[in-house]
Amino acid sequence: MNHRLVPLALSLLVAPLASARPVTPPEPTAAEAAQALDLAVKAIAVRSVRGDGNRTGDVAVLIRDRLVAGGWAAGDVVITPHGDTVTLVASWAGSDPKLKPLVLSGHMDVVEARRADWVRDPFGPVVEDGVLYGRGATDMKYDGAMLVSALIDLRAHGFRPRRSIVVAFSGDEETVMATSAALAEQFKGAELVVNADGGGGTFADGTDRPLYWMWDGAEKAYADYQLEVTNPGGHSSAPRADNAIVQLSAALVRLGAYHFAPEQNPITKAWFENAAAFEPDPSKAAAMRAFATNPADAGAVAILRADPAMIGKVGTTCVPTMLAGGHAINALPQRATANVNCRIFPGHSREAILAQLQTVVASDVVKITDVTEGSISSPASPLRADFTSAAQKAIRAAWGKDVAVIPAQESGASDSMFYRALGIPAYNASPTFTRRDERFSHGLNERVRLVNVKPALTYYFNLIPDLTR
Repeated sequence: MNHRLVPLALSLLVAPLASARPVTPPEPTAAEAAQALDLAVKAIAVRSVRGDGNRTGDVAVLIRDRLVAGGWAAGDVVITPHGDTVTLVASWAGSDPKLKPLVLSGHMDVVEARRADWVRDPFGPVVEDGVLYGRGATDMKYDGAMLVSALIDLRAHGFRPRRSIVVAFSGDEETVMATSAALAEQFKGAELVVNADGGGGTFADGTDRPLYWMWDGAEKAYADYQLEVTNPGGHSSAPRADNAIVQLSAALVRLGAYHFAPEQNPITKAWFENAAAFEPDPSKAAAMRAFATNPADAGAVAILRADPAMIGKVGTTCVPTMLAGGHAINALPQRATANVNCRIFPGHSREAILAQLQTVVASDVVKITDVTEGSISSPASPLRADFTSAAQKAIRAAWGKDVAVIPAQESGASDSMFYRALGIPAYNASPTFTRRDERFSHGLNERVRLVNVKPALTYYFNLIPDLTR
């Protein structure tokens, strides 16, 4: 392990899946890299967005056709319709049917993107100066293409898994996650899940030099709560004290000033300990180390909460995201509503957070309702030695032996939470590196640097065999 890293809690580690035979992974060729990039470009060009014109099924067909051309039997790649979207499941039978399968997870849908807002057409992928632009470049059509292409290449190189491999790609991860839940239920007998959506590495600012890489072993639960105040209303010329907009606003001010208790688990503790080495601000780095030692350290907590990139790692967060009220400009409001979006630290139920919100709001006239769609609470995955050692070996084979490896917790939500909720260890572990100022998932002008392509294949050429022998 890199000397800069704090050792992980060995008491949490468990026995490996199977003893690996020494095999030298292949080196990705230029042709293999070109084919992987071609699949990414073709997938990004498909508008796989929920609603009218959803073409997620076309992405699934594109992937199926590549797999079948790469040696999968047609019957081993199944596309299943779910409303306006689909799932894709591809099976590669291992030589030992007694072993539980490895699930390789991802999703084919993307967040909406409007052409008028982007510099380039979000669904017209282009490569400029070594950068691929388009919706899904980082979340996560590019990553899905790398994973699928690596599997095809491994098969072509003669690799045969002892443990069966299942590719399970959902079709509505960015919205209601119904297919995500369905796939987890379908593969609740899996040994573990590696999700290409999440984790990833950071380049040194302004360079393509890797600094550190993270894998996610836990995530906060996503939740939406509606705050509502109703009122008889009336004429605006006769104001009343019980104004729905004023009452809701007062509740939101109280909520905005509130902080949930700081907390940590073994994964977030390890993140703060290890990531502090890469924080350029000395006071913030010191706060990270102090918080890892004592999450009740008020000074450290205050510094971390002041940074939007850090506050979500300290504990549960709840923030108003939408507001509506009134029905006419010359009438007292009859109704005012707000949506409060929460990211809940593992170990707390949505019901418990709703009760806490009611205590914070402290108003009998504000009704709070859980309106969450497509999310559940899930425990952290264990720090399994088989995964952690294989992942570290794979990322260093891809990017160099000096890359620091750091466990992390996602702010949520991903397909992995459904597997974790069923007791299946799941790890988000994309091999893609980005610069800090180029993280545009869900935002404008999403992009990925093509320097990632060959290392991504190298990563999977190492990781997949080590987890399936």
